[in-house]
Amino acid sequence: MDTTPRGSSPADADVLDPHLVRRRARLPLLALALGGFSIGTTEFATMGLLPLIAGDLDVSIPSAGHVITAYALGVVVGAPLLIAAAARMDRRRLLLVLMLAFTVGNVLSALAPSAGWLVAARFVAGLPHGAFFGVGAVMGAHVAGPGRRGQAVATMMAGLTIANIVGVPLSTVLGQVFGWRWAFVAVGVLGLLTLAALLRWIPGLPVRDGASVRSEVGALRNGRLWVACAAGSIGFGGMFAVYSYVAPLLTDVTGIAEASVPIVLALFGVGMTAGTLLGGRLADRSVPRTLLLGFASTIVVLVLIAVLGQWLVPGVLAIVGLGVASQVLGLALQAWLMDLSPAAPSLGAALCHSALNAGNAAGAWAGGLVIAAGLGYLAPAWVGAGLTAVGLVIAAVTLGVARSRQRVAGVA
Repeated sequence: MDTTPRGSSPADADVLDPHLVRRRARLPLLALALGGFSIGTTEFATMGLLPLIAGDLDVSIPSAGHVITAYALGVVVGAPLLIAAAARMDRRRLLLVLMLAFTVGNVLSALAPSAGWLVAARFVAGLPHGAFFGVGAVMGAHVAGPGRRGQAVATMMAGLTIANIVGVPLSTVLGQVFGWRWAFVAVGVLGLLTLAALLRWIPGLPVRDGASVRSEVGALRNGRLWVACAAGSIGFGGMFAVYSYVAPLLTDVTGIAEASVPIVLALFGVGMTAGTLLGGRLADRSVPRTLLLGFASTIVVLVLIAVLGQWLVPGVLAIVGLGVASQVLGLALQAWLMDLSPAAPSLGAALCHSALNAGNAAGAWAGGLVIAAGLGYLAPAWVGAGLTAVGLVIAAVTLGVARSRQRVAGVA
C-alpha cells in the first residue's frame, strides 16, 4: 500500500522520513567531523608542543606563545573576509578550497626556518579555520534536517574535540620523539584525507537566493552581533589564558613528567567531547540558558584550577572540567551568533570562530604577560576567570535587553 501523502512524490516521502534523513546525513557529517578533527589537532597541538618549539627555535615560552596568537589572529581575520568574498560560491566548492588552504598552511608551518617564519605560517594556516566551521555549520544543518541544527553542529565540532583525545596527544608524542615539525606534517596528511572525504561525500549546496558580498557585509551592521562577538571573545579568552600554557603548568607546577602530558591532553579532549555533545542537546532546548550556564561553569572551573592546580588529581580533574565547560559555552555561542545573523548564517557561524580565536589570541597574550612578570603558571587561571566573568556580564545584559524588547513588542 502506498503511504506517500497525497500530492507528494516518493522523493518527498523520503525527505519526510527522519530516519532516512539521518542515514543520508551520516557520511557528510563524518566528512565535516574529519575536517574538525584536522583543524582541532593543529590548533591545540601547538599548546602541547610549545616547550619544544621554544627550545628548537631558541626563544622563551612566552615568546613562543606568539605562534598561538598568530594562528588565532588568522582565524579572526580570515573568517569574515573569506565568507564575504565567497558569498556566491557553492558551499561544497568553498569547503574544498578552504581545506586546501588549511593543508598548505600546515605544510608551510612544518618547513618554517625561524620563529618569525613560523608565526607567519601559522597566520596563514588559521585563515580558513573559521570560514570552514562557518560554512560547515550551515552544510551540517542542511544535511541533518529541521530541528537538529544543534546536534548537527555538535557532530561537526565533535571532530575538533576528539582531536584533543587522539590527534593532540599523538601529535605531541610525535613531536617529542621526532621533532615538532612532524606534528604539522601529520596535520597536512589529515588535510589531504579530509579533502578526499569532502569530495566524495559532501553534496552540492548552492547559495541562498539573493546572497552576495553586499548582503553578507550588510549583516555586519547588526550591533547585537558585534556585542555577542565581544562577549564570546572576552569570555572564551579565559580558557585560552590557561590552556595555552597547559604543558609547562603540568610539568612545572603539578609535577607531571613530560611524557605524561599527552595523557592529560587526551583527558582534556574527553571533557571537550562530553561538553560538545551536552552543549548541542542543551542548545536545541534553549540557547540563552545554555550560554549563561557555559559562562558560569567556565568561571568556576578556572577558579578551581587556580586553587587546586598544584595537586595532581584535583588539578587534572579541574583541567578536564575546563574542557567540558568551555565546549558547552562554545556550542551555545555558535548557535547564538547564527540566530543573530539569520540573513547570513554562514557569516554568523564563522564570526563565532573569529570571536573564539580573538579570545585565543587575547588569552594567550594575557597569560603570557603574568607568566613573564614572574607570577607563575597558576596566575593565568585568575586572569582567565576575570575575562570570562566580563564575558558573562556582557552576554547577560545583551540577553536581558533583547528579552525586554520582545516583551514590549508583544504588549504593543
